[in-house]
Formats: sequence, C-alpha cells, structure tokens
Amino acid sequence: MTYVVTESCIQCKYTDCVDVCPVDCFVEGPNFLAIDPEECIDCTLCVAECPVEAIFAEDDVPEDQQEFIEINAKLAKVWPIISSRKDPLPDADKFANEPNKRELLLKE
Repeated sequence: MTYVVTESCIQCKYTDCVDVCPVDCFVEGPNFLAIDPEECIDCTLCVAECPVEAIFAEDDVPEDQQEFIEINAKLAKVWPIISSRKDPLPDADKFANEPNKRELLLKE
C-alpha cells in the first residue's frame, strides 16, 4: 500500500509533509505535490502533517478522489523529487478549503 495526494493539495502545495518523509517520495509540480508509489514506505508520517488533509492511504482514498491514485503514479515519473520544505503557493490559504479544483491541476 502507498499514500496518495488528492485534490485538496491543488493550488496550495504546503510542504509540511515533505519535511517528515524519511525516503523522499514526494515529487513537485507547479501547483501540486504527488507521492511516488514506488518510493513510499507507508510510514504514515505525512498524513498528520498535511494542513489541508490531502493525503490518504491508497485503500482509504475517497471514492470521488480515486483518479488521484493514477495521477500520483504518472506524475511521479516526470516531476522532480522535493526533499525539503518550501513556502506554500501565495494563494494557498485562499484555496485550502476550495472544492472542485481538478481543472486547476497543472501537470507540466
């Protein structure tokens, strides 16, 4: 089992989760973080650190977020690893509780 970053991260990109990851399984895109399922060791440390509750165990990903399992796997192959904390996006607080952000996901 792996962990999955879901829609809540889009346009926020808080990196508290990255700081606690012991294996550098997070990758970074323009406005989203993803978890490389090949690198994740299922330690659960990142879950509690996410201020927008965007990270779920693969088996617990909400039904309406299932597509993010595949999104994380695909993006992990093309985005660079992020291994240290950075500032969130400038409008992160504004977008933190916004629903329906899938169309805002920048994959390049």
